[in-house]
Amino acid sequence: MINVSQLNQRYGGSQILWDLNMDIAAGSRTCIMGRNGVGKTTLLKCLMGMLPAASGSITINQQDVTRASIESRANIGVGYVPQGRHIFGQLTVEENLKVSLNCKRQTSRSLPEDIFEYFPVLKEMLQRRGGDLSGGQQQQLAIARALVLNPNMLILDEPNEGIQPNIVQLIRDVLLRLNKEKGMTIVLVEQKLPFARAVGEQFYLMERGKVVSHGAMPELNDDLVKQYLSV
Repeated sequence: MINVSQLNQRYGGSQILWDLNMDIAAGSRTCIMGRNGVGKTTLLKCLMGMLPAASGSITINQQDVTRASIESRANIGVGYVPQGRHIFGQLTVEENLKVSLNCKRQTSRSLPEDIFEYFPVLKEMLQRRGGDLSGGQQQQLAIARALVLNPNMLILDEPNEGIQPNIVQLIRDVLLRLNKEKGMTIVLVEQKLPFARAVGEQFYLMERGKVVSHGAMPELNDDLVKQYLSV
């Protein structure tokens, strides 16, 4: 599903990613973890084509997307929920959702009803402006906007940042449902260890732009947590 091979990325005069390798299988749930500043968000931006790779390759759904446009990721079934949500504050909830309908891959001009099954509050607030929603409601909107594309892979960057506990639980349940009921591949950057363990089947730990450990989630032991996650 995702293959990253010898990926290097430079930003300005600094190198952020160093010969990074990663393999994520279709239908899996993967957490990318590490302290702040180790390159996790940079990696996701490279996966989405928002930052160029200096060298190496990225393959998604058996297609080489290393030099492909941002839009091409949506066309091959990738949904992306960025850190900080980035919804359109002056648009209504409905308008925010319909932005995704302009994607070339999307043939239907109506919103899929199942997004309101996952996030019922959005149906109640269709005509409310995005900027007037609470942080938790905005995060639900950001995830739903990605789901409008009917992706087979969902990539999320810190989906629980600044979110109240009941919404964190809702997001966890939705991600597990998407994976179980639709076979959707879930890839997320996550700082909260209990959430990562509840959602993830496998983990990748990053340090200074490199993968330093990976394996099945039960292998994320206390020594690894202390060495690479504790602050």
